[in-house]
Amino acid sequence: MADAERKTTFREVFRLAEFRAVWVADLLSVAGDQVTRVALAVLVYAKTGSAALTALTYALTFLPALAGPLLGGFADRYSRRNVMIVTNSARAVLVAVMAIPDLPLPALYALLIVVQLMAAPHDAARGALLADILDGDRLVVGNSARNVTNQLAQMAGFAFGGGLAALINPHVALLVDAASFTLAALLVAVGVRSRPAAATAGSDGPSLWQSTRQGLRLVAGDGRLRVLAVLAWMIGLSVVPEGLAVPYAAEIGASPAAVGLLLAADPLGMAIGAFVLGRFVRPERRVRLMGPLAAAAGIPLLVCATKPDLILSMALFALCGACAAYLVVVGAVWARIVPDRMLGQAMSLYLSGILASQGIAIALTGLLAARIGSADTIAVTGVVCLVIGLGAALAWRRNDSPAKSPNEAA
Repeated sequence: MADAERKTTFREVFRLAEFRAVWVADLLSVAGDQVTRVALAVLVYAKTGSAALTALTYALTFLPALAGPLLGGFADRYSRRNVMIVTNSARAVLVAVMAIPDLPLPALYALLIVVQLMAAPHDAARGALLADILDGDRLVVGNSARNVTNQLAQMAGFAFGGGLAALINPHVALLVDAASFTLAALLVAVGVRSRPAAATAGSDGPSLWQSTRQGLRLVAGDGRLRVLAVLAWMIGLSVVPEGLAVPYAAEIGASPAAVGLLLAADPLGMAIGAFVLGRFVRPERRVRLMGPLAAAAGIPLLVCATKPDLILSMALFALCGACAAYLVVVGAVWARIVPDRMLGQAMSLYLSGILASQGIAIALTGLLAARIGSADTIAVTGVVCLVIGLGAALAWRRNDSPAKSPNEAA
């Protein structure tokens, strides 16, 4: 494990042509997803004038959390590079069809569901492929770089998508998204070398359902993976302030225009935290900091009970996001422990849990906020985050042993 413990720089990671190709393709996909969300919300509201249908449209973009564990097995059964190329190409075609004017709403929803379902095998393949390309500390630093730029890409995608939808029309915004998926597919096809599938496909291998069950058994049977799952999936608690930003702004006496600033604070903090972890913290210390940082993410939220002003609230949300950047380390350790033949499936479980936890946390805290107010709800979330994080930190110390490489774990 000497290589895994050697500190890597961002420059060293970006020297790798394959990483650069996946990194740029990922940026395009992430930004395109945000453009789609905004464009579809504008399009559906213009068509129907219904806030409920607009909200339903946005909710449909989170479907990969439901189907991810089942579809993620494709990333092990087939070449991960090819899975990314096929899913990006298919999404490009489907999003282009969605841009057709006067498309019936049921058809639009059906296309959206298929587009979002394809994100599950794509994201699983990307996560596993990065573990193929980057070894040891390179994977942590690579994940840190992805996290920093993806947070910025999300904010840019929202802003760019909103501008396109408002200044031109949502159909053009969707065509831009289709072009981004096409370019992402080309980048992976040209910039990433072909590798064989990690597991057997076809009649000789397990079915997708069997692969899903094997992945669940793998996580449930390994104490380290169970703790990592808790650390990863509790990230939903850290994004609660985003879900409650609108009512929270009203409670602290901020204007509606301040909501955008509150929403930007958390991802900006996470981008800064990911950069600091990747640039200034030694590899072995990053792993030890996972649990403490997960717990620390809840501390700034406790202060929200005092209903601080806008500037302090933004600072608190950013500090929470900076602590939540521990997630980039969790993903890298997860990839080192899981056997390569099941990495795509396990990555799908990991990523789907992260997405689902955010939706569940925001939904539940929304109900609580209706009773006790947004500021107090965010503070309660901070308490829960602190308690779970401390428990996970202690559990990791009990279960931790020198992280195995994929070959050692196989």
